[in-house]
Amino acid sequence: MTYDAIIMLVVSGIVVGIINTLAGGGSIITMTVFMVLGMPITVANGTNRIAVLLQNLTASVTFLRKRMLDVKNGLLLSIPVIIGNIAGSLVASRINETVFKICYGVVLTFILLYLIFDNHKRFHGGTRMEVKPHHYLWFLLIGFYGGYIYIGLGYIILAITLWSMKMDIVTANVIKGFVIFIATPFSLAVFMINGQVEYSYGLLHGLGNVIGAWLASRYFVGWGGRFIKIFTIVMVLVCFADLIGILSLHDMFSSMLSVCR
Repeated sequence: MTYDAIIMLVVSGIVVGIINTLAGGGSIITMTVFMVLGMPITVANGTNRIAVLLQNLTASVTFLRKRMLDVKNGLLLSIPVIIGNIAGSLVASRINETVFKICYGVVLTFILLYLIFDNHKRFHGGTRMEVKPHHYLWFLLIGFYGGYIYIGLGYIILAITLWSMKMDIVTANVIKGFVIFIATPFSLAVFMINGQVEYSYGLLHGLGNVIGAWLASRYFVGWGGRFIKIFTIVMVLVCFADLIGILSLHDMFSSMLSVCR
């Protein structure tokens, strides 16, 4: 592994850690960087889980210390996510890119419309979680999607927690990170068994993720829900631009790597 690759893995990890802690969709950057560095998409998909695990562990511990995390309800919601995660990971050896782009585009569209047109003043943390039976079905489906692709999973969890569970955006981000942290080891184990994890790349990128997640959960979340809402809208628009070809994250990172070399 070259020094320029190491720098790219750590720096991109910091950016992804911040993005995923405050909003979601950062794993599209992770996957792009891994594939630019020569990984097949299935290996990139598996290796990504290392960074996801470390990032959400860091964020969850920080939120727990700040007394922002409802551990009991978070664990209850994690059970169906774990089941779905394992099932999704078992069928993730091949990813249908067309199906992925359609699903991802639909998710981004609904999240963007909701964030722009929602008039409820649910900007501040502290919303009381009320878990109902149908929420477990939602989180089972969330787990399957997360195990299969993961990219955009944060936005899907935000969609359910904001619309169906009526959380504010700060509380939704906190529970999102905790649920993903609890479920990810199970999907990571499936990829490890199948030999689809590059540990050195994953750990270096994960180091950056830890730094980014710590910065976001320690400082940026304190800027309030309005900041997170605007940040999320911007990130959704960037993901949209990459999805429909207005910009190419792959070309961007390839150029950066070429310049470093």
